[in-house]
Amino acid sequence: MLHLKKVLGAKPKEHVEAELATLFTPWGEALDINHVLEEHPSPQFARSSYRVLNGVWNCTFTNSGHAPNSDLPEVVTQASAPTPDQFAQQIIVPFSPEAPLSRVERQLQPTELLWYRRTFDAPNRSSETRVLLHFEAVDYACNVRVNGASAGTHVGGYTPFALDITNLLVDGPNELTVCVADPSEFGGRIRGKQRFDRGDIWYTAQSGIWQTVWLEVVPSAYIAAAVIEPDAESGILSVGVHVAQGVHDEPSPSPCEFQLEVIGPDGKTVASGIGEVSSSTSAVAVSVPDMHLWSPDDPFLYGLKLSYGDDEVESYCAFRTVKLQRDAEGHKRVFLNDKPLFIKGVLDQAYWSDGLMTAPSDEALVFDIEAMRDAGFNLMRKHIKIESARWYYHCDRLGMLVIQDMVSGGAPEIQTWHWSYKPTLFKISWNHYRDDRPRHWENLGAGDAAYREEWTASCRETVELLRNHPCIIVWSLFNEGWGQFCARDADSLVRSIDSTRLIDAVSGWYDQGCGDFSSVHNYFRDMTVWRDRRHGRAFFISEFGGYTHRVDGHSSLDEAYGYEPYDDLGEWQRAVRSLLDEVEALEPKGLVGYVYTQVSDIEEETNGILTYDRRINKMDGCAR
Repeated sequence: MLHLKKVLGAKPKEHVEAELATLFTPWGEALDINHVLEEHPSPQFARSSYRVLNGVWNCTFTNSGHAPNSDLPEVVTQASAPTPDQFAQQIIVPFSPEAPLSRVERQLQPTELLWYRRTFDAPNRSSETRVLLHFEAVDYACNVRVNGASAGTHVGGYTPFALDITNLLVDGPNELTVCVADPSEFGGRIRGKQRFDRGDIWYTAQSGIWQTVWLEVVPSAYIAAAVIEPDAESGILSVGVHVAQGVHDEPSPSPCEFQLEVIGPDGKTVASGIGEVSSSTSAVAVSVPDMHLWSPDDPFLYGLKLSYGDDEVESYCAFRTVKLQRDAEGHKRVFLNDKPLFIKGVLDQAYWSDGLMTAPSDEALVFDIEAMRDAGFNLMRKHIKIESARWYYHCDRLGMLVIQDMVSGGAPEIQTWHWSYKPTLFKISWNHYRDDRPRHWENLGAGDAAYREEWTASCRETVELLRNHPCIIVWSLFNEGWGQFCARDADSLVRSIDSTRLIDAVSGWYDQGCGDFSSVHNYFRDMTVWRDRRHGRAFFISEFGGYTHRVDGHSSLDEAYGYEPYDDLGEWQRAVRSLLDEVEALEPKGLVGYVYTQVSDIEEETNGILTYDRRINKMDGCAR
């Protein structure tokens, strides 16, 4: 039964322009601007020769001279705009200028360019080494220059990239400038939950550098990428690598062998192998004796050492299986290591009151994971965002399972009727709206061919980027119809890249009969199991709850948004626990699992288990 009172209470409101209160997390309050996020940004692909460039930079804002549309990224990446003479303002990288921790707190407008500048001393190098400049994420399009010369460009706000800057370096101080454009929703491309018109479930638009910037010295021939494939059924570990051999006009070095070592918990080598490099690739398969499986209760990781010539990379892997099969009662279940697993998930949008999309410290990332584990959850659904590599590393080592969403975008207009009202009011629409028909794409925000092309490329890049992390057990492709198109094709694409995980092709509604789950969002109906009689998939409540309680002094606004408000904390606690018990009672009836909304409050939303500043855990009433 549909509960209209809840629906009406959750209806988006006319927003009064109000400034968000500045709230600092404990880690943001203690931030040392001379030591910002200094941990190795890529623990699963680490060399010792790295230097983090986070901290105090200079910046300035200039007029782009162009309208706020999808052409602006091309203006940045193709044009040679002159570097400004003055960089009068300081910014703390890697926090976006909109974030309080940046010390700027200014919105980059879609008609502007954001310029960064800093100097750095060239690392020790020789004719036998290269210097790579890494950006873990820059939103949205950027042009990077070293000592006034172009080092390269990048488009896409959520994925890392690296540039070889060896030939641009001079001895002593070097100047690094970065020019950024971010049209946000006006560009009609991938943007996540960001909007200039924030409110309800949409949050402050951010821009610029928002993850770590760092340098790395590598040999002239080095391992550029690795695909790690542990097979828990055979006990065989396969590792494939791509090797960069020679750069620009330099001759390729003499061929070397790729060597793999598997390291046990005592630091001793338990398996090793050698492979020849052919056409810049190599693959090695080794048998791991007495294989130890990874699970949430026992998150066992093997260390890896990848070597090619003078290059040495440290990594890790884990053995585990993820399958969908029937239990003794005939219900489709997720099986982890051949044992049924009931998913107790929580929605993780990973916004911070002081860093926005950027966690204020590594300890803050760990805090969220451990707080959710202590609250009884075994999985976090990373929602419409790609997180820093260190978050996935912590999930790997702490045993927190992950559903990874793809980042959405599309048309700037919010399609309220098609994304929210129609599927909420009329459940029949969930199975009767084809997303492979072009006439429906505009209604879903996917009418722009450039957006569809970008989403598909980003989906592929996301899977390839994160596939080595054992914590991820499900790829989630589309959410509530937003930017959705051709889900069947997307499902096939992801399976062709990674056949070792499950797929939630359509989370919420507008099901296309593909993926491993019949995946619904249920905020307003009685909790029940709707069997997928046509396709026989597992039934998954991939979002529900959202009960709201605003904590005075720990909220961004006086107004609050959520699906069922509670003024009294005790009443909220009892309601949340009762709802979780009600949903968990559906497991014997065939429910494969759930995802509760959500980890923390975010701006206007006060439906988190934690307050936005992470100082109050509403479930236990504890303060930091």
